[in-house]
Amino acid sequence: MFAAMHKFNSDGVSIAYETAGEGPPILLIHGFASTGRVNWWDTGWVKTLVAAGRQVITFDHRGHGASEKLYDPALYPAAEMAEDARRLLDHLAISQADVMGYSMGARVAAFLTLTHPERVRRAVFAGLASRMITGVGGSEAIARALEAPSKEDVTDPAARSFRIFAEQTRSDLKALAACIRSSREKITAEELGRISVPVLVVAGEKDDVAGDVDTLVRAIPGARGVTLPGRNHMNAVGDRGYKDAVLDFLASPAPLTSG
Repeated sequence: MFAAMHKFNSDGVSIAYETAGEGPPILLIHGFASTGRVNWWDTGWVKTLVAAGRQVITFDHRGHGASEKLYDPALYPAAEMAEDARRLLDHLAISQADVMGYSMGARVAAFLTLTHPERVRRAVFAGLASRMITGVGGSEAIARALEAPSKEDVTDPAARSFRIFAEQTRSDLKALAACIRSSREKITAEELGRISVPVLVVAGEKDDVAGDVDTLVRAIPGARGVTLPGRNHMNAVGDRGYKDAVLDFLASPAPLTSG
């Protein structure tokens, strides 16, 4: 499956995006050091959702993929990245969409849902669960690993794995270092308690980055959760059980919309 890459101006920042399929729209928000294509196309997600009758929108975060590279950490708050997502919906004249984010993308999706609830029909927060509330940690170690002369100079195993992944995705390491220094904002349980749209939380059983699913589910009224047996942060992304859970969630009765 191939789609043409497009770009739009998001308040002065060039953001790259792709669309596929027809039907009710779903916006997919990728994780740190990934891209829309790596996170969602290469894992079969776009094909699966198009086959389910959906219009699928993916984009590259600022500092990632084909989007503009920025080197000031002050330009990477997750809340501002959520505004990029909202402006993309504006650009495409989509008043409301289902939204799914993975890892950092789940945090961005949560900010979008909190700030612009009228734009989000349903939300899937995947690859980030209790640590959305408690924080992930290790940001500075990851930033230093990205700035190191080579991956061989990185001794911290977790930080080194991010460096290796960033090189695999051919990322701009300096831009990613700026991003990781400010994008891991915590969201309090009280704030999450204000979410009123249907939410599905998904994470691997062995995903230490995400934390446990139940804690986040309890914080969000009416949320449901799925823990993927044996999966970790990297291999949960394309999991069949994850896809089946999302398809079931999206097929559930449509929530009432206001206005």
